[in-house]
Amino acid sequence: MRGRHVDPRARRRGGRAEKGGAAAEPADHALGRSRGGWGTKLHLACDGAGTITAFRLTGGQINECSEAVALLDPVRIGRRRRPRRLLGDKAYSSRAIRAWAKRHHIHLVVPERADQIEHRSHRPGRRPRFERETYRSRNVVERAVGWLKRWRRVATRSEKLAVCFHAAICLALSVTYAAKHFSDTT
Repeated sequence: MRGRHVDPRARRRGGRAEKGGAAAEPADHALGRSRGGWGTKLHLACDGAGTITAFRLTGGQINECSEAVALLDPVRIGRRRRPRRLLGDKAYSSRAIRAWAKRHHIHLVVPERADQIEHRSHRPGRRPRFERETYRSRNVVERAVGWLKRWRRVATRSEKLAVCFHAAICLALSVTYAAKHFSDTT
């Protein structure tokens, strides 16, 4: 084999050597079929000021409540390990999320779904406390999503691999927060 570079790993894999770095790539590339077609769902957690503290990528068919605990575990707010309140829409109204929030001493501000209200009418119990005024401030997350979608590469998902799309989101967050916190104009 003169004049040709042969990767020693190629023989062990039975052919061409694979590129490195794709070890964390999910099998579905964070793509899945939802009502609107093929897509990726971006799950976000942010603080009260709209600073995105954590995010996860999943396929479009994955619902929010199945990813909530995995999304919120790495979040740290100041000196507290967990936030005091957690706001979300009706998609986050499940027994598992309510039990997780209670276990971590987090006040959950999520309205109940109609089927949960109906189920409770057959088995009476105490209604979960709901603060309507606090719930109105959940638009901070929606504004953070809109702010992130100003980056065209993030809004249209120009990346094939989920790890590359994750890196594009990290880059957008880094550049924007650096411009916000380290700018020379105030």
